[in-house]
Amino acid sequence: MIIDTFTHTWESADQLGRCILSRGAEASPYGTPLNPRDTRAPRHTAACEPVDVTIVLGFTAHRLAAEISNDAVAQYVSQNPKRLVGFAGIDPTDPKKAIAELKRAREELGMPGLAVAPAAQGFHPTNSQAMLVYASAAERNMPVIFHTGVYPASETMLEFARPVLLDEVAREFPDWPMVIAHLGFPWVYETIELLAKHRHVYGEISWMLHQPWQAYQALLSAYQYGVMDKLLFGSGFPQSTAAECIEALYSINHLCQGTNLPTIPREQLRGIVERDSLDLLGIPRPASQPNLRIAPAATNEQTD
Repeated sequence: MIIDTFTHTWESADQLGRCILSRGAEASPYGTPLNPRDTRAPRHTAACEPVDVTIVLGFTAHRLAAEISNDAVAQYVSQNPKRLVGFAGIDPTDPKKAIAELKRAREELGMPGLAVAPAAQGFHPTNSQAMLVYASAAERNMPVIFHTGVYPASETMLEFARPVLLDEVAREFPDWPMVIAHLGFPWVYETIELLAKHRHVYGEISWMLHQPWQAYQALLSAYQYGVMDKLLFGSGFPQSTAAECIEALYSINHLCQGTNLPTIPREQLRGIVERDSLDLLGIPRPASQPNLRIAPAATNEQTD
């Protein structure tokens, strides 16, 4: 079984708010080239083959006027409930509203996990407000994906992006599954240390594979450190497709040809691709949920 743990969709680039900036070409906080005049929604259909189950993340950052709403994600997931799982985008900077939304996302929208983005949302990962939200999520057995690492938008706060700041969170909630997105790039070695230290902390590899040399060094370090079993597959769709990322992962040792550089065993690479992330994170297999109370969401049709 192949699980893609990190993907997004949106109806319009406007939903990314001030996360979009111009550097010759538009880019989202996930590295995705964007044309702000192109409002077509990225769709998980053939683009996600050969993945069996895909996690689609909501995203909310009030300070950047960005929102891929949980209702929209839940509506989108409901169109293919056997292959898609929605994670709620939660902004912990207003804990009362965040906890209420967390509860609604779990109980009404059927979302089994959440995603937070300290750098984009502008909060220290261990401030007291955020810890209240984490406690509520842990009580509901909702695993979390932390957007860490680099964001291109100038208003994001990189001092809150470092994976090492999650060490206290992992100590406070030792049984709560946590996923560090993009292996925390560029602070990969902090992430690897956290994976070795904490039983329920994992790292997903999306975005890394677009930089083969950095990806090779990160994966080799994870292999030598003995934490390859803590790495989860993620494509970062719509930045790239799952098939492209799988091909890049299996090709990583090509960098070693004709050199004395060590290689990463192919079985270890296959383990990342075929790892059952749903089981590790305590997420049931997706299935149709006809009783969910999902608000109607506008859709934009697109030919795949």
